[in-house]
Amino acid sequence: MNTAPTILSTKKLSVSQKELLLNAGLGFVEYNAIKIEFLEADIKTEIQNAIFTSKNAVKVVLNSKCKIQNCFCVGENTKKLLEENGQNVVETAQNASDLAEIIIKNYKSEAFLFFCGNLRRDELPDILKNNNVDLKEQIVYKTYTSIKEFSRFFEGILFFSPSGVQSYISRNSISKDTVVFCIGNTTALEAKKYTDAIIVANKPTVENVIVQAVKHLI
Repeated sequence: MNTAPTILSTKKLSVSQKELLLNAGLGFVEYNAIKIEFLEADIKTEIQNAIFTSKNAVKVVLNSKCKIQNCFCVGENTKKLLEENGQNVVETAQNASDLAEIIIKNYKSEAFLFFCGNLRRDELPDILKNNNVDLKEQIVYKTYTSIKEFSRFFEGILFFSPSGVQSYISRNSISKDTVVFCIGNTTALEAKKYTDAIIVANKPTVENVIVQAVKHLI
């Protein structure tokens, strides 16, 4: 009798997310490859245009009780969190580069405040600054790697950020027989340094990463 494939999730999963795996007959190991520290940020009370590429930044800014006129964000989950808290989301994109292109095309004369983490990617600020868009940045959270070593083989590994890939790789390697499932293209780009067996989720959600793993491993 063949044993069920086992995957490693580099992020602790919710009960409903675990059920997606268990119901499909997949075994799993989970841990948080990165830790997030929210910073005590001195945020302006009124902001015209805010950019968010992660839910972590949203959580800090919402906690500050500032008033935001327009929100521009990456990812459906980031949009959902903003809208659930009464924020006006005017543009959403699946990745930071696409959001930057939308801003250049439709909002080039506006000024923006980008709320981000200390390990934020360069794509969005570089594209906007190269196109003379007025952009300021404010770091509102810090990302730390949480190092863990694994001595076993996994049929699949789930990655949710470039930092998560870096954290895992710092103590482990990716077997040529392991398939890597990534939440988006920037995460996949980081994983590609270590393997070619990569599948990217159709949507940047944890659930969709799990769906891809189930589809390809069962």
